[in-house]
This record gives sequence, C-alpha cells and structure tokens, in this order.
Amino acid sequence: MAFLCARAAPALLPLRGRGPRRSSVSCAAASSSSSGQGAGGVELFQGKVGFLGLGIMGAPMASNLINAGCDVTVWNRTKSKCDPLLSLGAKYESSPAQVASSCDVTFAMLADPESAVEVACGANGAAEGMAPGKGYVDVSTVDAATSKFIGEQIANTGASFLEAPVSGSKKPAEDGLLIFLTSGDESLYKRVAPLLDVMGKSRFYLGDVGNGAAMKLVVNMVMGSMMVSFSEGLLLSEKVGLDPNTLVEVISQGAISAPMFSLKGPSMVKAAYPTAFPLKHQQKDLRLALALAESVSQSIPTVAAANELYKAAKSLGLADQDFSAVIEALKAKVQSSQQ
Repeated sequence: MAFLCARAAPALLPLRGRGPRRSSVSCAAASSSSSGQGAGGVELFQGKVGFLGLGIMGAPMASNLINAGCDVTVWNRTKSKCDPLLSLGAKYESSPAQVASSCDVTFAMLADPESAVEVACGANGAAEGMAPGKGYVDVSTVDAATSKFIGEQIANTGASFLEAPVSGSKKPAEDGLLIFLTSGDESLYKRVAPLLDVMGKSRFYLGDVGNGAAMKLVVNMVMGSMMVSFSEGLLLSEKVGLDPNTLVEVISQGAISAPMFSLKGPSMVKAAYPTAFPLKHQQKDLRLALALAESVSQSIPTVAAANELYKAAKSLGLADQDFSAVIEALKAKVQSSQQ
C-alpha cells in the first residue's frame, strides 16, 4: 500500500510562479500505479518522503505532508523534536543516511550552509543513502556555491537534486503558504510538484542549480533592509511625538503597504519579538547576499549598513529573537549617543 499525494497541479511554468491555490489538497492511500495520475488526470506523488530538520520551518512543513496523507520519515539532531511528528504518524530513522535509504524523495530544511553540507554529505549523511531513482530536495537557505556542492555530491550517487529554498516564515509554513524557489533537476521538480503544493501556495522553476539560492538571498536581503527602514520610521515617529501604531496603519493603506509591516509593527511598538524568523538567520542571509554581490562587483550599500545593525543586535543577545528585534540595535545607538 503506497501513499499517493494528489493535487490538481498545473504544468511546469519555467521562470514563472504558479498562482494562489484555488483548490484543496487531496492525499489518499492507494495502490501504486504506473500512470502517476488519479481520477480526472490529477497528478500524484508515489512513494515515501523523508524530512531532515524539524526546526521552526521544517516541523510544520513535515506536518503538512503527514496531514495530507503522505508516508513521511523524519530525522532531527535533537530527537525530541521528532516526537510531535511521530504522534501524527511519521516514522523515525536515526540518521540522514537511513532516512534517504528508506525514502524515495528526501527534503532537508537546515539552518545554515554548514549544517546543510554536514547533513547531506557528512558521516551518515543523506548522500550515503542515495541511489539512482531517489531524489534530494534541499529547501534550506544557503549560498549558490554550497548548493552546487551538495548537488554534485548527490548526483555522484546517481540520485537527482533540486534546490528549493522557500520564501515565507513560521506562519506561512504552518498554513502551507510558502513560495518555493526551485532549480536543478527538472524531472525531479515535476515529480515533487504535488508535495510542494501541499506545503506552499506557489512555486517557481528557475533553471540551473544556484539560481534558487541566489533568488532567495535577493529576496531576503530586500526584506532585511525593509525591516531596518521600518524600524527607523517607528522610532522617528515616536521621537517627534507621533503614535507609531498610527504610522503602521497609515503605511498599511498606502503604496508601500506590506504584510510584514502590518504583522510585525504592533508587536515591535510593544518591544515584543515572538520568533517567526530568527534574527541570526536574517543576518546570515545578509552576509551571504553581500558575498553574492561581491562576486559580481555589485554595490549594495543599503544592505551593508543593514547587516551591521543586525550584527549589533546579535551582540545584544537577540540572535534567537525575531529579526524585527533589530529595532533594539537602533534604540541602543540612540541611548549610546545620549550618554
């Protein structure tokens, strides 16, 4: 009895995103078929799914796959983080290699390039369990060089590789509304499209390995810079006697409206930073974006300045707070200048 995750999914859209989901996901246990399609031509995913890394993002992503009826096997460095998934019906293996060996497609969501390489290519890493016919989908945010290295190691086993970093944080991960920025093996992209549709609202295929990583870094560098500018605006409005909550409302109704501002603004005014995207990860992404820009001699001075503020926030002990806590670094600068 194989688990088939079914969803009405459109054809491959090179360099374009699939629009917002308009129908619910349907996953069911059924006998495997050679057609790969269910009733009415609905695309199906056949086989077992592995998931490595169950942090803020990975846990809800894997949970959505389980809830959709997929046969999921999980692994995490801290085994206790697997327990909620096991209670939902997931299986457990004690190493990435064993997960990859027992599954047809394995996803990985790791915190940084070093962790991504170790889990994929280190001792008992996923590559040791890979073989022809299997697929490895790295949804971590890493630099292009790291992604290409992992891809080469996976390809050397005869397996297929797809990089698929996501745009979105904790809540979109929980709601299955992530945006997948994929590149690499096109046949694997088509194969796992129904799984991406369980976890996300849209997906883009961007060509060669490295393009997905680059796109994600550009997106996150814009986001990180926007948060710094927004923080400056909140502090300045308060400094000149305006209500920062009113600023949030004004911005939400104008041309520069962004969901991030409306979502983060009210808690930032209260100096509360519930973690949806850790500040240390935002700073890591800015660092990687600066290296990417340097590699093509592109000046990004706004990002360089923002990076220094995130580094300052980390030095204040805010690394594990939400990235909106960067506003505290600005407050500290004001207090220091007044002393």
